[in-house]
Amino acid sequence: MDQSKTHPIRMTLAGGSGAALLLAASLAFAHGDVAPQPVNTDALPDVGEEWLTENPYRAEAAGADVWAAAVEIGASGYNQNCARCHGLEAISGGLAPDLRFLEAEEYGDEWYMERFIHGYTQNGTTKMPAFGELLGQKAGWAIRTYVETRPDADSLAEYADELASLRDDLDAGSADADAAQARLAEIAGEIETLSGAPVADSIAYRAANQLAAGAEQAQAAETLTIGLSAAH
Repeated sequence: MDQSKTHPIRMTLAGGSGAALLLAASLAFAHGDVAPQPVNTDALPDVGEEWLTENPYRAEAAGADVWAAAVEIGASGYNQNCARCHGLEAISGGLAPDLRFLEAEEYGDEWYMERFIHGYTQNGTTKMPAFGELLGQKAGWAIRTYVETRPDADSLAEYADELASLRDDLDAGSADADAAQARLAEIAGEIETLSGAPVADSIAYRAANQLAAGAEQAQAAETLTIGLSAAH
């Protein structure tokens, strides 16, 4: 990623020690040697051959079902191809830009796709591979959808204790499923994204949807457990 140009991503920088800089350089070089992993996008509608400049899989444009599929597919694509440098759940450790801050609008989309399609090299070193021809446009926009829906960790932390309590009741099978689902949906509506996307794909959102779809309480409890563990 080109840090010499102004763009909407908040740059998270590693410590200023020489060791940190050498580590960043070595990881950036290693990234260029990693073969991109294919992403199965069969569940997503086609978007044509010409590269778009705006995310076609947002819920307001494509509908809730397509959006949800894009988030799921994008999560797989991101974890296989992007997490190594940009961090699990798109939370940067400082060696690459924190993509959660890239605005969920056309300006941010254009910047993202420019990097996704062409990659980035500096002084002959590949710091980001060119994914465009290898993964395709559908995978690119699915990953974009996943990234922009990451929840704000601080916003989520405000509800951590209540989510843990709901998790315990669900795990014990003693919760009123309808009441738990309603409260989880309310919490999900309060959790924000850093990109400005209107819906955060938070653990509250996922657990609420599982209960709404008739899942066992233990399944929703597991979703909350995994998410709360990751938050710590």
